[in-house]
Amino acid sequence: MEFKDLEIFQMVAEKGKISEVAKELNYVQSNITMRIQKLEQELNTPLFHRHRRGMILTPEGKKLLAYSKRLLQLADEMKKAVQNREEPAGKLDIGAVETVIHLPVILSNFMMKYQNVDLSLYTGVTKTLEQDVLQHKLDGAFVTETDFHPDLESHEVFSEELILIADANTESLEEAKERPFLCFSEGCKYRARLETWYRDQNIEPQKVLEFGTLETILQSVLMGLGVTFVPKSAVAHLMESGKIKGFTLPERYSKIKTVFIRRADAYLTTTMEKFIETIEVHRTIPMENLAAAL
Repeated sequence: MEFKDLEIFQMVAEKGKISEVAKELNYVQSNITMRIQKLEQELNTPLFHRHRRGMILTPEGKKLLAYSKRLLQLADEMKKAVQNREEPAGKLDIGAVETVIHLPVILSNFMMKYQNVDLSLYTGVTKTLEQDVLQHKLDGAFVTETDFHPDLESHEVFSEELILIADANTESLEEAKERPFLCFSEGCKYRARLETWYRDQNIEPQKVLEFGTLETILQSVLMGLGVTFVPKSAVAHLMESGKIKGFTLPERYSKIKTVFIRRADAYLTTTMEKFIETIEVHRTIPMENLAAAL
């Protein structure tokens, strides 16, 4: 049984179609089919149900998928451990909630210092990013602090204040309460905080509208579509220019911490070690001095 066969098996399980896997890997379809059949012969059991629209896992295939993910993850960690070097290099997949306003400073300083690292950034809500780190889809993620899974370790990045914002024509918090609530999808901790405040105030939002990006939410607030709850640092420029109104909520709802999470049992590569060091330096140096210091 070869690792490549397991990788192909996982891809077919995820995509459900041999044609899509063959296209992505630039293989002929018969090669993919042959590798799947080889696995089935070695294990003496069918791994997929074949139908006209594609392929779905059999119960035995689902068991193999769980084991193959663990095996391939261990193989990846083995390579990193053996090939570990002083100079950070290789691929680093990082996730982040969209509202981490200081993130560009952290990433730019890291990339300028370690140019052999291929860093990719993915955005999402805290709940989704936590699962992606647990499932080894991401090496780590910047998220809002919460009660994390015990297999995760966290590193504090910074503390912030959330603020309720509305368009410039909104005169008071009482008026803002009656506006539609603009937010990210379920799993966003900012959303959860404001929903808790609504409940504690016995308020039912007029309407809840979900958006995919912070930019869209802010533009919608500017146009008077509703209110939202975001870090004050992310909208300070809009408040200073008078384009929006900000309303402060009690500390139990508004004070948050952004942390960086990673799997506690994952091998700590030189690349990840240096990335965490960059975060720690960022945490101890004033924002205006960070670029010069690093």
